Amino acid sequence: MKQAPKHPVRLERQGNVALIVIENPPVNALGVAVRRGIAAALNAAVAHDKTDAVVIAANGRTFPVGADIREFDMVPQEPSLGQLCNLIERAQKPVVAAIQGTALGGGLELAMAAHYRIAVKSARMGLPEIHLGTLPGAGGTQRLPRLIGPELALDMMLTGNQVGAGIAAEMGLIDLVTDNDLRTEAVAYARSVAVTRPTSANRTHLVDGVGYMASVAARREQVTMELGANALAPHRIVDCVEAALLLPMETGLEVERSAFKDCIASRESEGLRHAFFAERAAAKFPEAAEAKPAQVDRVAIVGGGMMGSGIAIAALQSGFAVTLVEQGESGVNAALERIGAYYERSVAKGRLSEAQGAAALTHLQLTNKLDTLGEADLIVEAIAEDFDLKAQMLAEIGALAKPDAVIATNTSYLDLAALAEASGRPADTVGLHFFAPAQVNKLVEVGVHDGASAQSVMTAQGFARALGKTPVRARVHAGFGAGYIGNSILEAYRHAADIMLEDGATPAQIDGAMRSFGFQLGPYQVADMSGLDIAYARRQSKPRDPDARYVEIADKIVEQGWLGQKSNRGYYIYAEGQRQGVPNGDVLKLIAEHRAQKGITPRKFSDRDIRDRILLAIVNAGARLLGEGVAARPSDIDVVMMLGFGYPRSRGGPMMDADATTPSIIASRLSVLAPEEPALWGAAPVLTMLAQERQKFADLNAS
Repeated sequence: MKQAPKHPVRLERQGNVALIVIENPPVNALGVAVRRGIAAALNAAVAHDKTDAVVIAANGRTFPVGADIREFDMVPQEPSLGQLCNLIERAQKPVVAAIQGTALGGGLELAMAAHYRIAVKSARMGLPEIHLGTLPGAGGTQRLPRLIGPELALDMMLTGNQVGAGIAAEMGLIDLVTDNDLRTEAVAYARSVAVTRPTSANRTHLVDGVGYMASVAARREQVTMELGANALAPHRIVDCVEAALLLPMETGLEVERSAFKDCIASRESEGLRHAFFAERAAAKFPEAAEAKPAQVDRVAIVGGGMMGSGIAIAALQSGFAVTLVEQGESGVNAALERIGAYYERSVAKGRLSEAQGAAALTHLQLTNKLDTLGEADLIVEAIAEDFDLKAQMLAEIGALAKPDAVIATNTSYLDLAALAEASGRPADTVGLHFFAPAQVNKLVEVGVHDGASAQSVMTAQGFARALGKTPVRARVHAGFGAGYIGNSILEAYRHAADIMLEDGATPAQIDGAMRSFGFQLGPYQVADMSGLDIAYARRQSKPRDPDARYVEIADKIVEQGWLGQKSNRGYYIYAEGQRQGVPNGDVLKLIAEHRAQKGITPRKFSDRDIRDRILLAIVNAGARLLGEGVAARPSDIDVVMMLGFGYPRSRGGPMMDADATTPSIIASRLSVLAPEEPALWGAAPVLTMLAQERQKFADLNAS
């Protein structure tokens, strides 16, 4: 017989204190069942004649971290979180919120509606709704300025940053911080308070109206300058904080609710919420049904260049013991200098204390001896992108690694299955494709070939998550050429740009069009930054599709010795030490000569033409990856493009963008371009199927 589901809220009593306990794992999200449970328990507690005070607490590791975001797109169910917060604030007996873990978003709004707040020392609080393109919609914009003033309130809401319990107490957000048992302290505190203290009645920070309005005006000007006049959520947050001073609480709440609805309905919020769920979906690997990540304590990295050193830093920052192997004493010293310089910069910028930097380095072992690899639980090969070199190194690693160790190669485009065979231990070998700079970029592609074991895949995935990164699974077939998800789409992106460059556009025009779309950098700026010689070596080492159009412009630039920022000259010219360049007139001459040699008459491209052609190429490449099974779901492609290549997060990624246009229209536009370059713009079978069946890529996310 099936047991009835456990109720997520229960009411307990400790003498004259009623204890409302939330238990809705894993993060105590404030879904409708929880809200109804809290409301019922509160009403029952207040109605009880032996109740003198109420404590709202949560079991598990955290106070509620917010509302259930999935409900944003559903028909509202009462009580809404705003209604619940009003019920708490109007309670006729003192209500104390007891906070552990994190109180975020709706969780903090609930706590602010309580009359008093107590937190453990390790607790953190924040209102991160701005990251979802919206604002606190349950009274947060009205209660927070009353508690801590407009300046600090705007800081918290416009950045979405969290604050620790100690800082929150200094601000006036928390009444008591404790090192002792939270539940015991909260009950004792509840017994010590005699009266209710509605936040709406707190006028401490509303008295100086002139100063308050000056803070609001300054922040509105800042938002306009930094984000533009059309940045909906930031401007609405400022408007709501202004309303907290100018309007009665009830009216201010109405203004907030209206602003919240406007934000939720916006394309930006839709894109950001899609990104939120896409990142969580990406971490769901099918191998989880067969295996769990093995414990990893010591990590070894072979290769101490920019990538290897970056991976080492990421591992050190996450508490791993790290062995970094480089060739010769000079290689070891160079790696030590790179890693040491990173920690020096971090300390100088206040990101780390000197003690923290020194402590991290105590967990680093630098050596030129491969026989130290036998101690590692996971080994990452990060040497030069050359198949023969990597195959030889992986064979040595396979012979030295302990039997249960996982071996990972950081290759971005070489044949993963062949490299795994070269290790002698294909079941233990996977891909871990980090994105530069590895200590910063949040994306890691986990390459899975047909012979990889579920255990090795899940251990690699668990390691990436332990680094605080978002792992995305890429099923890489034997002989697969372009490599993983990211580089396959990047090749299509660059190919579309290069064709337009050859046919009449300039590097600056293409870069400008993509920046205006929302990318921080255009493709040729990125190429200069990465080093033109790296992409050149990749092109020279790969067989070419004889049916695909090949544009030699980039090759000719490298053959002139112009390698990008590293040589102060590439598509742009860079002053010594500068990362911002100016167009390279010699490159423009080289392009003109190249067109003349090929008999190409330059034609004009509008910025819209440029964006459309590139975005169509990206979506089509993504659809091909879905058809080949390289990407498990369209949202995984969105994650890779947002985290790895700077696709505007507010748009939700290219596959979501394609759904906004509809696959049928995308297929129609591709049919117009396909005759120019069928290999690039000929519609992928998956895209054709979606167009014919009037479906969207989102339908494949659910499958």
